[in-house]
Amino acid sequence: MTKADIVNEVARATGIEKVTVQRMVESFMDSVKIALASDENVYLRGFGSFIVKKRAKKTARNISKNTTLVIPEHYIPAFKPAKVFLNKVKNNIKRK
Repeated sequence: MTKADIVNEVARATGIEKVTVQRMVESFMDSVKIALASDENVYLRGFGSFIVKKRAKKTARNISKNTTLVIPEHYIPAFKPAKVFLNKVKNNIKRK
């Protein structure tokens, strides 16, 4: 499902114009980005949490050049689904 699919689904379900829904979805995503960039987590009860994870410094190898390099500690955005959401996905996905 793409962002356009989400906009279409929300517009169909609520009766709100697609342009307005598009702005709301964009605004939501911008708010999450700004919060995470400010080292604030975003908690959506029943859905999940957008969090910032710290990755430790590590040594990596470039096999083709046979060299090592140090990757410094850094932060990455992550999503942790709520238990309700996780259970719904686990129990409703039909394996092919």
